[in-house]
Amino acid sequence: MRPFDPRLLRYATAARAFLVLSGALGVARTACTVAFCWLLSRVLVDAIHGVPLEAAWGGIGALAAVGVLRASLVWLADSGSARGSALVKSQLRRRLVAGLARLGPGWLAGRNRAEIVTTAGHGLEALDGYFSLFLPQLVLTAVATPVIVIVMMLQDATSGIAVLVTLPLIPLFMVLIGWATQTVQRAQWRSLTHLSSRFLDLVNGLATLKIFGRAERQRSRIQAITEGYRAETMKVLRISFLSGFALELIASLSVALVAVSVGLRLVNGDLGLGVGLFVLLLAPEAFLPLRRVGANYHAAADGIAAAEDVFVILDAADAVAPAPSVASNRSPGALSPAGIRFSQVTVDYDGDRAVHPFSAEIVAGRVTVLAGPSGSGKSSIIASLLGFVPYAGDIDIAGDPSADRLDSVAWAGQNAGLLEGTVAANVALGAPSVDRALVERALALAAATELHPDSPVSANGGGLSGGQADRVAVARAIYRCLDRGCPILVLDEPSAALDGDTEAELLVGLRALAAAGVTVLVASHRPAVLAAADDVIRMAVPANA
Repeated sequence: MRPFDPRLLRYATAARAFLVLSGALGVARTACTVAFCWLLSRVLVDAIHGVPLEAAWGGIGALAAVGVLRASLVWLADSGSARGSALVKSQLRRRLVAGLARLGPGWLAGRNRAEIVTTAGHGLEALDGYFSLFLPQLVLTAVATPVIVIVMMLQDATSGIAVLVTLPLIPLFMVLIGWATQTVQRAQWRSLTHLSSRFLDLVNGLATLKIFGRAERQRSRIQAITEGYRAETMKVLRISFLSGFALELIASLSVALVAVSVGLRLVNGDLGLGVGLFVLLLAPEAFLPLRRVGANYHAAADGIAAAEDVFVILDAADAVAPAPSVASNRSPGALSPAGIRFSQVTVDYDGDRAVHPFSAEIVAGRVTVLAGPSGSGKSSIIASLLGFVPYAGDIDIAGDPSADRLDSVAWAGQNAGLLEGTVAANVALGAPSVDRALVERALALAAATELHPDSPVSANGGGLSGGQADRVAVARAIYRCLDRGCPILVLDEPSAALDGDTEAELLVGLRALAAAGVTVLVASHRPAVLAAADDVIRMAVPANA
């Protein structure tokens, strides 16, 4: 884990202003620190020499003013850190959501979604420690430590050399401790994401587990994972306390070395009292920023680990070429029939070919079925049409050249997610307003007339059977098709969980849409769907699959 990743400046522009502000405040705080130590040494020397209080009020007032100014700068730094952290987290979350949308379901299908959610939630929240504690201290160290060492060298070369020799011990131990911290921190982060994933899986399948009497066994597994996370967290805390002790010990011994040197030379008369006091006051300030960087590194480790995971996703999203955005001149609700032409389309996943060169023409206003066994690439062809996976070859939508691809397609995939709300809200998802009559029509065409539009739906489709949830997803695609005038309707295995009668009713609805000019493309291997199709395109399993 790097203390500072340059990608942060690229993906979160607020971090640039934060660094500039931290640098400016660091310069001002360093100046105040040097001035405060100098004024304090002057006041103490005057007091030792018996200067009257009336004559010392000027120095005391200046000392108080510098102290107030220094406290104000610390407050400004803390306030700026909190605001900068909030802005950076907001920008990273927005970039993350946009990046996930660009990568598409095809990329998400091979990832642990609970891990991504944990990174976007708890992980990015941990950036508070990074911005409020670690990063400002890192900037202050880069500014204050060289300045203070130079001032000490100018005032007393011997003390300056002593600090210069002992100062590198702190970064050395920080590196050694950082290596150990990196290992245990990564283990803790993996344990947390694993716990989140298993808990989410448990919640999603709790009803099934209760039916088959397996809930108790899962509870023991969750307890074991939780215990593992507790053990990893305690390792992190143990190293944090030990590292803090080590850094404090090194800094204390280094300051003591300077103090002994100054004391001996004061006794011998080789050093003036004012210079000696000034150097002694500055010596702890030379080590303090580095000590705090090492101590605060542990508070920021979670945020650094999460930011690295976010950057991996954003780098992958940047590698995906954005789809061209072309304004459409089609008015909502107006339907312009459009066909689809695939020319030598291939899809690869991690070097393995999922679809061999595929060429076909989908005729407008007809029901076309992509048929073939599992693994033949039906879903991959649909994903390439939707722009969810990278592909080679050409895909053209004829009949509506003014519209971009996603503006022309309404689709429903397998295991489509539903949101908490009502059936109507899920069917009209994404529309500015809910057209009640259009919702009822979409439900009828999707063979879901038994569902009332006002029926409640809980998260992830709770309250509906698997077949009902699939038909609500199909009705959502049909609603979009009718509401926005999308000429193409794409469905992936829409009848996989339906009985024969319901499947036949759904096929009647799809035939009615095709008769109205909609191009219906269905991926399925069900005999009833094949029999109802106008055209069937059969796909074979790739030889390397």
